[in-house]
Amino acid sequence: MKQPNQILTRRRFLAGTSTAGAVAYLAANARGADSTPPSTRSPRSATPPGSTRSSQIPSWPIHDEADASAAADVVRSGKWGRLAGRKTLEFEESLRVKAGAGYCLATSTGTTALLTSLGVLGVGPGDEVILPTYTWVACFNVITVNYALPVFVEPDIETFQIDATKIDSAITAATKVILPVHLGGSPADIDAVMAISRRRGIPVLEDACQSPLAEWKGRVVGNFGIAGCISFQASKNLTAGEGGAIITNDEEFYIKCFNYHNQGNVRAGARQVAPLGRGANFRMTELQAGLLLSQLRRFEEQQAARGQNAAYLSSLLSQIPGIAPARIRKECTRHAWHLYMFHYDQSQFAGLTRAKFMRALSADGVDAGPGYAQLNKTPHVRAIASNPHYLRIYGKSGMAAWEERNQTPITDRLCSEGVWLGQRTLLGGRSEMERIAEAIRKIRSRASEIAKV
Repeated sequence: MKQPNQILTRRRFLAGTSTAGAVAYLAANARGADSTPPSTRSPRSATPPGSTRSSQIPSWPIHDEADASAAADVVRSGKWGRLAGRKTLEFEESLRVKAGAGYCLATSTGTTALLTSLGVLGVGPGDEVILPTYTWVACFNVITVNYALPVFVEPDIETFQIDATKIDSAITAATKVILPVHLGGSPADIDAVMAISRRRGIPVLEDACQSPLAEWKGRVVGNFGIAGCISFQASKNLTAGEGGAIITNDEEFYIKCFNYHNQGNVRAGARQVAPLGRGANFRMTELQAGLLLSQLRRFEEQQAARGQNAAYLSSLLSQIPGIAPARIRKECTRHAWHLYMFHYDQSQFAGLTRAKFMRALSADGVDAGPGYAQLNKTPHVRAIASNPHYLRIYGKSGMAAWEERNQTPITDRLCSEGVWLGQRTLLGGRSEMERIAEAIRKIRSRASEIAKV
């Protein structure tokens, strides 16, 4: 039997990965708890001695008796899987209507929504898929599980979104799909992405996992490309702990996605399409769907609160030298506010490092995270350069060239100065936004002193 100090716990594993900062922050944000070990917290608070701090920020997820009853109703029905019940169908129809899409397919996770979509698009060995460097690792994983080659594109430094002006130069004869990510709740420049798609004849799959019902020029994201994928993971604005969905306006694509996520089997009564010869079980459970239907009751009210608080917080933070909220494109007519992202310039804070800045925020009760690490430089990602299957498919010279292309100075900069606040922070009252801004102002006024700690 392993001794306690030999057991690889989930926390110890995450702490050993280069994406641990984002993972730990999202996990803490999902449960509304400060998971930072006391020994690593900064002892120096910017709040003067004798003052008090109280928080109106709710824990997450928010739930009530109606949510418990929704789950209990499914349990009592004895119909826990979608093939026997109707909750998944009800949820799909509710989300389809809200998204203004022709079709909606619920899946077990946001990741399996992406996997299903890429599978239907025929992504496989020898293909290339374009994705942003500043994104969650799932975008990389759904490409490499198909032994396709991920081709990274730098972000726009001001918006944090994929820089559409750099997509053209990343396209080769092997490019199969363009995978833009609507990061943090804000749409990427989807007009520019779709213009490239039409000109080059390459389909676009929108990753809207963090941007449920966000809008670009009044149209919900996910409706521009062949499909869009949404996540209902524990930290997301609409959650069942896990879950996902695909929205599309292409009937044949929808039918193929249903078949793919249903072990390749055709739904009874569905119009026949050419079989894919591939499939898996990525079905949503009735328990997930029942909970999501219940959670939908408060979604619009919560989104309105997030939007109002984000606008107010931006008006406050924009006045602080060294703090620059992520720019939102004018075409964004609805932001989902899964993340509130801003740039931190330590030169305006007497050289106070971002790590110490965030520790000071934590000491003042502000739950902030560092955002993503340089995904393309993590050991997990770089390992494919020596993977025997990749070497067999793309050759040693091909993988060496792939590594050489992964020089991303803008991503490096963004990963060193980005700061996140999670969506539940934006559900606090107006006074919470003032408290966050005041904490940052106090840190700046005492930056030289805090830097010495």
